Amino acid sequence: MVLASGSGTRVGASLNKVYLPLAGRRIVSWSLAAFAKVSEIGLLVLVTRPQDEELVAEVLADQGAPVEVVHGGSTRQESELRALRHLAGRIGSGAIDTVLLHDGARPLVTPSLITGVLHTARQYGGAMPGLAADDIIAADGARLPGTVVRAQTPQAFRAAPLLDAYEQAAREGFEGTDTASVMERFSTLPVHWVPGDERNFKVTYPHDLVVAEQVLSS
Repeated sequence: MVLASGSGTRVGASLNKVYLPLAGRRIVSWSLAAFAKVSEIGLLVLVTRPQDEELVAEVLADQGAPVEVVHGGSTRQESELRALRHLAGRIGSGAIDTVLLHDGARPLVTPSLITGVLHTARQYGGAMPGLAADDIIAADGARLPGTVVRAQTPQAFRAAPLLDAYEQAAREGFEGTDTASVMERFSTLPVHWVPGDERNFKVTYPHDLVVAEQVLSS
């Protein structure tokens, strides 16, 4: 599941940032292409906004693998829930055993990272990539105890417990910070960390586009 239903106003563009051009294709196209290269991924779902229909059609024409499109909601969590409901029949039948959720604004995700997250989620129930954040300090200037991790995507979980957790969150009006926070609240599945990738950063500001272009060029 690749999420592309936000606006991304901080990047300074008039359109949804995941459709900005990057090295000859749209930003979100890079993420879809990476997932399509993983043979164990059986289905790609792109979560979009209705007003981006023309851009979505352009992105889909650029893909070699079929992609199902779901319109997202007003929040990230609602968008994820709509996509999970779209898959509910196949989750219930066991055709889909694991769901990976990825931010379309992270165009440099690699097939190897996707595969590592998928395998770990299948083994333990949940997985997410992250990087040690050695540069974070407390407000008093002291280093924070323990290991602080910068979370990345894709985050992956066994499909049935994931759908159940999101439905329960909707019933209770709980809004998490990300997929893992919903699962921590409404599921007993353990979440295992997978080593992240420095290049798997989120395009948030104009400078990030420049960096991503340089990475792809190299």
